[in-house]
Amino acid sequence: MTTVEGQYDIVIAGQGAAGFAAALYAARYQTKPVVIGETFGGETAIGGSIENYPGYVDIDGFDLMMHFRDQVVKYDVPIVDDKVTKVVGVEGCYEVETEYSGTYQTQTVILAIGRERRKLGLPNEEEWTGKGVSFCSVCDAPLHKDNVVAVVGGGNAAAEGAVLLAKYATQVYLIYRGSEFFRPERIIVDELNRTPNVTQLLETNVVELQGTDDLEGIRIDRSFNGSDELTVDGIFIEIGADPRADIPKELGMNLNDEDEVIVDTAMRTNVPGIFAAGDLTNASGDLKQTITAAAQGAIAASAAYKYIMEHPAACPWHAASIPQEEAVTA
Repeated sequence: MTTVEGQYDIVIAGQGAAGFAAALYAARYQTKPVVIGETFGGETAIGGSIENYPGYVDIDGFDLMMHFRDQVVKYDVPIVDDKVTKVVGVEGCYEVETEYSGTYQTQTVILAIGRERRKLGLPNEEEWTGKGVSFCSVCDAPLHKDNVVAVVGGGNAAAEGAVLLAKYATQVYLIYRGSEFFRPERIIVDELNRTPNVTQLLETNVVELQGTDDLEGIRIDRSFNGSDELTVDGIFIEIGADPRADIPKELGMNLNDEDEVIVDTAMRTNVPGIFAAGDLTNASGDLKQTITAAAQGAIAASAAYKYIMEHPAACPWHAASIPQEEAVTA
């Protein structure tokens, strides 16, 4: 891990599409940005094959994020593998605290920290993660060759995961509490319906994870083939994600009913000098995609640059680094 403590114009929290796009544009504006994030690539990197990103007929999400990162590295932007734990306002500046690499001082912050995967909230769910319980079909599907697995969820990730797992597992149970799959894209539902070794269990919930030291089966809340128990080697929990709202709440940022950060068309929040982009925000409604996150990151960087230019004396150390006449006229 590289430690790059110091003073920056823009601290970008997050290594996903929004974060890297913001870093690229911030660098091209000739500001001094730094990217800090604990997980490379965000949701895109673990999303498998992507067929709806303009310019690529088909590209693996991890590879796409590597292209994003390579563009940022080209401009010598520091990328720190660490978690942002706190953002504190200090005399017109912000101090960004991290878990391991220290504190970074900045005039502006772009929060692109995305969302946290939801859990079922069942006993042994945490303990058996990696022991039959998974939250990423794309990551772990190859581990289940010739196995029987279950996928829980009703969105794109669950449907796509079931189709992918069907290429490895002998049997896939797709378990969804709803009465039909209306959230996934129609093309994905059609492919799901054509996949012979996927059994769809609708209006069904998983109520127990069964096993001794690892997952051996699950119990559901309705009978299937005369039993409410299914013997499975793995379960993939794909039930969506919630915004990582702890830092926004601490900063007093306005959130909507879904805990998404409310931003304007320039990705500005209600806190001066703090911008947000990507899945953390309400910027694109329900459409949380790589392309929308990247666009928002670029817009946030542009707005942060304008904020720095319009408030050159807002932050004491920043004011000291610019010509005096600029500070006076600001």
